[in-house]
Amino acid sequence: MSISRKQFDLLVALEKASSPMKQRDLESATGHSLGTINKVLRELVEQDLVKDGVITQSGKDALEPYRAKRAVFIAAGFGSRMVPITLNTPKPLVRVHGKRIIDTLLDACFAAGIQDIYIVRGYLAEQFDQLLYKYPNIHFLENPVYNEANNISSGMVAREMLSNSYVFEADLLLSNPDIITKYHYTSDFLAIPVERTDDWCFEVKDGVIREEKVGGEHCWQMVGISYWNKEDGEKLSKDIPSVYEGPGGKERYWEQVPLVYRKENYKVEVRECKADDIVEIDTFRELKQIDKAYDV
Repeated sequence: MSISRKQFDLLVALEKASSPMKQRDLESATGHSLGTINKVLRELVEQDLVKDGVITQSGKDALEPYRAKRAVFIAAGFGSRMVPITLNTPKPLVRVHGKRIIDTLLDACFAAGIQDIYIVRGYLAEQFDQLLYKYPNIHFLENPVYNEANNISSGMVAREMLSNSYVFEADLLLSNPDIITKYHYTSDFLAIPVERTDDWCFEVKDGVIREEKVGGEHCWQMVGISYWNKEDGEKLSKDIPSVYEGPGGKERYWEQVPLVYRKENYKVEVRECKADDIVEIDTFRELKQIDKAYDV
């Protein structure tokens, strides 16, 4: 069944709760006013989605179409700015304080109930086999042209896996696993609101991404974690090959398909996170600053 955005917000809060929630609790959890919560709760009770402050099985069933069912990791690249450490180790497998970078993301996925995991690999591909000891149910997708094309080539490899799916840049060090959420009302991209940045960022209007660019003021700094609902995932399976096979297609980044070259087909929301939730370690110098074990 279809539910409204406000109904979704309340059902998600109730699904997380281990005991009945009062209206004040829901106000704090959702950010909606008490008046809105009263109205939406009545709707949910009438539809048998909530009873006595607890989500019913019908309520859980109503959330099912919005559940993240899989995750795709883009992990095929070389990581040239992390030389010399990446000469022998793919960047996602580099350890920070004893833990592999990609493990911080994988652990968050499993904590959110996401069991269907795909890793697109290329450079030193066989080294990713070590992950199977800790995560025996992950699957590998091979990118044979990772050194001939940009990461849109990994999008090509995984294009049939993008419905109800997270897409991760696999070299992000996650410190707040709670930003990987179980349910999403629509497709979204994680980003950090900033006064100014020289990095990739978004121009946003009414919560929807209008433009992706490099550098800006009063914008949203892009984080390489996104979620794609069923409909958008199906569109990506067709739009990624269309862009890839077009002029200059191999030079594109995969997310430029929905955000730039076929943006008329998508309405992608921005989802806020904080600067200390996640860190992208771009260079070996930054790695040494974070983990002094490398500063020798």
